[in-house]
Parts: sequence; structure tokens; C-alpha cells
Amino acid sequence: MKLDEVPQDAECSAYAGHQKLLYAVDEEGCYQGAQSAGWDAENYATQQALAELEVLEQQAKQRWQAGETSVLPYLMYRYRMDELALAQCTGLWRWRIRRHFKVPVYQQLPVRILTRYAQAFSLPVEQLLAYQQGQLDEL
Repeated sequence: MKLDEVPQDAECSAYAGHQKLLYAVDEEGCYQGAQSAGWDAENYATQQALAELEVLEQQAKQRWQAGETSVLPYLMYRYRMDELALAQCTGLWRWRIRRHFKVPVYQQLPVRILTRYAQAFSLPVEQLLAYQQGQLDEL
């Protein structure tokens, strides 16, 4: 993209008044940083992704409240993560995270593993411990 073609669709932007740094080619063929106010296509894709995450969050919340899964899938979607992002944040293998989605396994997790999850979600460990012990019903 050329420097003068950097999108500036501010009225539909999801940046909330901020700008995003993009790289474009100047007249001499060199890459240069350019500020973008937004872009229709990017905004549409972002809105679609957020809507999908909200649906997944609500489904995970229903499964958690029904006792079918642990609270982890709900928190994962609530904090805009997927299994891969959660694995990267916690340093745990994806298969271990999927295993922790099971209620009996989650209830047996040691505090050191719950601490990793708490840090990934920016929550106090005590709150995750309360979920583990069934003391809290809802977030």
C-alpha cells in the first residue's frame, strides 16, 4: 500500500479516537510508518470476531452454571482468549488446559496452577479458589 492510500475511515473505526500504526511505501519505495484512523473492512472483521467471542462466552457460561465444565472456558472467552492464547499466557500445554475444563480435574488443581490462570486473567487467586470450592456461583 502506498503512503497516500493508508485508510482513514474514522467514522466507522473501532479505535475509539485512537490511531493505528501501519507501514506503507513512500514515493522512493521505502517503508515508512503511517497513522490510520480506521478501515471499514477491518472494523467489520473485528465486530464479527467480537460477536463470535460473546456467543462462545455465553455458551461457556451456561455449561459452567450447569456443572458441565469448569469456570475456565468461560473466563477464557470473557477475557478474549482462545486455548492457544491461554496456553501461551500460562505456559501450560493446550491438552492440559482442555483437561482442566473438566470439573473434577479443575477441583483438584493445585494452587500453583490456579495462580497461573489467575495471572492470565488478572484475577486474585482467592477468586479462582472460591470457584474451585464452589463458593461463588457467578462472576
